[in-house]
Amino acid sequence: MILPIVAYGDPVLKKKSADITKEYSNLDTLLENMFETMYNAFGVGLAAPQIGLPIRLFLVDTTPFSEDDELTEDEQNELKDFKRIFINAKIIKEEGDEWAFNEGCLSIPDVREDVFRQPKITVEYVDEHFKKHTEVFEGLIARVIQHEYDHIEGILFTDKLSSLKKRLIKGKLKNISKGKINVDYRMRFPDQKKKR
Repeated sequence: MILPIVAYGDPVLKKKSADITKEYSNLDTLLENMFETMYNAFGVGLAAPQIGLPIRLFLVDTTPFSEDDELTEDEQNELKDFKRIFINAKIIKEEGDEWAFNEGCLSIPDVREDVFRQPKITVEYVDEHFKKHTEVFEGLIARVIQHEYDHIEGILFTDKLSSLKKRLIKGKLKNISKGKINVDYRMRFPDQKKKR
């Protein structure tokens, strides 16, 4: 089932999420719905807060990036089959010189800005079977994970922008929270005036 994506301005996006246990009710259905929601919106990642749930869960599928001609063949192949579910994730290490990449977010449609992040991360998480993993990720995969990880920490990519950039997009962000935007996937807007 395609779920509405929560728009910028909703308090759930600013909340630090809570861990879940394997007893979490209907987890399989939730994961299925989240993948369906993400694909419907042409996203490469989706975090639970973006569908209104303050839990430490996000998923990533970088396949769409694998068609970027500017990437090396190795990078394309790495991105092609990277599909992962992260539960109760913790980034335990970030390494390397920060690099800029133009990021967007399904909760903040039509806003794209350069965000600086470190290229290499070490993540501890459990998968959908609650099997524990500690893995190192680099490049674009690391970037997508960092972006989604920020969501479960209550951080949006717009929080990482300079104060000047923030001022420049302030009006756009207000309009998004009011639903004054054309978007081709289901969304829930926190400040939308209720229709009578």
